[in-house]
Amino acid sequence: METKIYKPQQFNLSGLIGISDKTLEMHFKLYEGYVKATNDLSARIHAILADGKVDQEEMPAYSELTRRLGFEYNGMVLHEYYFGNMKKGGGGDAARGSQFRSAVERTFPSYEIWRTDFVSVGKMRGVGWAICYLDPKTGLVSNHWIELHETGNVAGFVPLLVMDVWEHAFLLDYKPADRPKYIDAFLANIDWNVVEHRFQAVHVTAEAR
Repeated sequence: METKIYKPQQFNLSGLIGISDKTLEMHFKLYEGYVKATNDLSARIHAILADGKVDQEEMPAYSELTRRLGFEYNGMVLHEYYFGNMKKGGGGDAARGSQFRSAVERTFPSYEIWRTDFVSVGKMRGVGWAICYLDPKTGLVSNHWIELHETGNVAGFVPLLVMDVWEHAFLLDYKPADRPKYIDAFLANIDWNVVEHRFQAVHVTAEAR
């Protein structure tokens, strides 16, 4: 069995509001590093498994490689979600009547309170991600803090809106203490059509609708 080789996706995000092309160029390079590391680690794990077993002598290396793969792979995937839910000319609010907004309004007292919650998660101290997830079993959404890349992801939930709040996402444009300004910039570039398509791609039970 051959190891899957991942290739970096291309994103045309030039001209975003409040997020400079210079920042994006640096960020794309960092993302490409996650893709490369994912491929390298997968190949090394595959080599260990080639004889159909993991020897006692191989277990320490196998364990470390596998743990590291969780970090690198999630770093790759979350960046693809993040870049994918922004566009030039985006922003505003999710459309009234959209499935995403309807789910938000079923889950939270109001759309505005959901937005406040999402922004507040993004302002939490530390490095990580603010992610709005859909629970396919209930059709409800919830906002979560994902530490690093792999810690805090909710099993079975589907990412709908992903915001990178590692400092590399904004340090060329804003001081570390000015993260709220970066969050405002992110909100001004959201591609709500992508968020809606992510929601529609998930099978939600009839009861949840």
